[in-house]
Amino acid sequence: MKILPIILLVFLFAACVQPGAKSSLANANVQVVKELFEAFNDHNWTKLADCYKDTATFLDPSLGKTPVLQTRAQTAQKYADLQKMFPDVKDSVLNIYGDKNHITVEFISTATGPDGVKWQLPICTVFTVEEGKIVRDNTYYDNSH
Repeated sequence: MKILPIILLVFLFAACVQPGAKSSLANANVQVVKELFEAFNDHNWTKLADCYKDTATFLDPSLGKTPVLQTRAQTAQKYADLQKMFPDVKDSVLNIYGDKNHITVEFISTATGPDGVKWQLPICTVFTVEEGKIVRDNTYYDNSH
């Protein structure tokens, strides 16, 4: 019977610690991710790339099905190329969640295609942040359409 109070204490503690809860706006890791989205919407690809470590790991459907290493220069170029195809591309952040080093962002990307057709794409990205820089960017979206 002595184990029951211990189990109850563990559950009470777990209820107070919510790894998937929305992160505080004061969290430094959230701030670097927010800076990334601000730079994206400003089309400032150098500033966006500076949010990443010198070389970061990306899992992104646009780069293939397996994680790849990208330098800051490659990251800036990837987004500059995206802007050439979609000059008005913007992201609208819906939610930011996280814990100490993992920040998850739900957002909608919108733009106008070369054919003049407007599109929107729901995206979810899980960022791993260490020492104030993004070291891993796992982006998920359905690009089958």
